[in-house]
Amino acid sequence: MANLDDIDRRLLSQLQDEGRITNVELAHRVGLTAPPCLRRVRALEEEGVIRGYHAELDPSKLGFSITVFAMVSLKSQAENALREFEDAMKDLPEVREVHMLNGEIDFIIKIVARDLQAFQEFLTSKLTPAPNVASVKTSLTIRTSKNEPGVPL
Repeated sequence: MANLDDIDRRLLSQLQDEGRITNVELAHRVGLTAPPCLRRVRALEEEGVIRGYHAELDPSKLGFSITVFAMVSLKSQAENALREFEDAMKDLPEVREVHMLNGEIDFIIKIVARDLQAFQEFLTSKLTPAPNVASVKTSLTIRTSKNEPGVPL
């Protein structure tokens, strides 16, 4: 874990909330001048604390009306089988998140699709036949009441 002081935490909190903030405004909000603020942000990027900057998109406005969570069990939990499955998921643009779990289910996967028919096609032609898949259970999202990326700072 990175050794962060209070200013670093305030910088991260501001950037997490508003990634497009200017360095001058960020410096003002955390009580620094612009040059040391930029140095700190660059150091946090170099340390890997800040992994990137992204725009939050509205899937429905881009034609992706379906979000599904799939619980995947594999035939084998050997490391090479796990990696082979993970590698297959990296190549599927519909798959937005992949999390390996401890317990009955090996992976939970977040999938977006344009509609139910597109999801069904994805399920039968890409997910179910993926390497080492034993079973897939899916749940369609009805609504999302909280979607807050990042961590509480």
